[in-house]
Amino acid sequence: MKKKTNILCVITDDQGAWAMGCSGNQEIRTPTLNHIAESGIRFDNCFCVSPVCSPARTSIFTGKIPSQHGVHDWLAKGYLDSSSLNADLREQCRNPDAPWYYNWPRTELSGDTALHYLENHKTFTEVLADHGYECGISGKWHMGDSAKPQAGFSYWQTTACGAENYMYPVVWENGEMVLKHNHYVTDLITDNAIRFLDQRDTEKPFYLSVHYTAPHSPWAAVHHPEEYISIYKDCPFESVPNLPHHPWSPFYGLTLDEWNSKEHKGIRFSRCTYSPANETLQEYRRESLTGYYAAVTAMDASLGRILHRLEKDGLLEDTLIIFTSDNGSNMGHHGIWGKGNGTCPVNMYDTSVKIPALFSCPGRIRPGQVCHEMVSHYDFYETILDFVGIPFEKQEDMPGISFAPILTGECEHVRDSIVVFDEYGPCRMIRSQEWKLVLRYPDGPNELYHLTEDPGEDNNLYHDPACAELTASMSAQLRGWFEKYVDPRFDGSKEKVTGKGQLTSHSFVQ
Repeated sequence: MKKKTNILCVITDDQGAWAMGCSGNQEIRTPTLNHIAESGIRFDNCFCVSPVCSPARTSIFTGKIPSQHGVHDWLAKGYLDSSSLNADLREQCRNPDAPWYYNWPRTELSGDTALHYLENHKTFTEVLADHGYECGISGKWHMGDSAKPQAGFSYWQTTACGAENYMYPVVWENGEMVLKHNHYVTDLITDNAIRFLDQRDTEKPFYLSVHYTAPHSPWAAVHHPEEYISIYKDCPFESVPNLPHHPWSPFYGLTLDEWNSKEHKGIRFSRCTYSPANETLQEYRRESLTGYYAAVTAMDASLGRILHRLEKDGLLEDTLIIFTSDNGSNMGHHGIWGKGNGTCPVNMYDTSVKIPALFSCPGRIRPGQVCHEMVSHYDFYETILDFVGIPFEKQEDMPGISFAPILTGECEHVRDSIVVFDEYGPCRMIRSQEWKLVLRYPDGPNELYHLTEDPGEDNNLYHDPACAELTASMSAQLRGWFEKYVDPRFDGSKEKVTGKGQLTSHSFVQ
């Protein structure tokens, strides 16, 4: 009987495709990621399904778009029943002087009620479990009810919310959510992943999801180990453009006093969580990029421990390694600090929607490849199952297609029409190798970019009469694709999604 392939799937948080050494960034240090790329294949045109975490992650696991599964924004509530908080965490939630430098969990956990966003959607991990795989997860979930093992996972070590306190994470431990004091969350996630490898049934193939919260904000030095911060002390950060705030940025045109008087998302600010006013932009830029790069390098080193463990156990030859991120991130790109919701209206810049995609499996994936084929996270579901040889009954409403034949070298293209689609509430995108069209319902503003001549997406040609025919054609193709796959009950084009968070099932902050 043929031995089944193990799977290690690593998903980071807000890591743009640009933030890896193997993708051409000569300043950021990612030796582990570079090794994975060198031992396999790197896709330089892989896109998330939505440029914000919860809908992007839900699309990876369901193979469906947000207008099918109903998660259209990052989940601001629905993490867990507040009864699952242990005594120390309950006390800390009531303590206004608790040492939480980034207190999203405190404000969001208190009084929360778990919501089951994945209900009625079969995940690819459930298919793997049905075919004998032992499935484990360590790290960020952010798809509803973080305390409940689901989606085929029997080993469940999750963080409570979305982004976590790096040094004070809230994690699932011994049947309750606990606050870890002075414990770097990146290392904790790796420790729990290795614990799965210690405890798993060696008679079964395994699927292990490792979901790092890095390099999501906060980026101030206090949140990250000095050994990684010091690496970038004198870095010029020439790998990132140095631009003024984007006109759609919430910080555009504010004075420092005006910014300091604003409240944003109900979060008490730490330094370098969000951008201050223009006059302090350069100070903010340096400290934020230092923290972001340090978070990536710390994650890279921690991931190296997992690969070392697989090598020590003789498992690397039989393991498909996948590395990706939920969505991209602008760290000053376009004058934006954030992802799709870093502007209002939300944006679809490549720096928001293009994500890392590395695949390695010695003996099956030829090393040292770079693929320019355009693929999407909605393709991962079918690709993973196809690669490990597990049949499944594909639903007609699943838009993805397996690119496993590209991984194994059987072909170079898997689509006749090579385009990808994205959505974020009422904002939708169609992108080819040459052109990108962004439509915002019902009244715009809309965008058209000629990417081969304008890769920085600086010159909007939407109203250019010379592009009218192309715009009409791409608009029709976009509308036709979404009409084919949208579930009318969850149609994001009719929802006023603003990027401020989804509070309940299929309802949004107005």
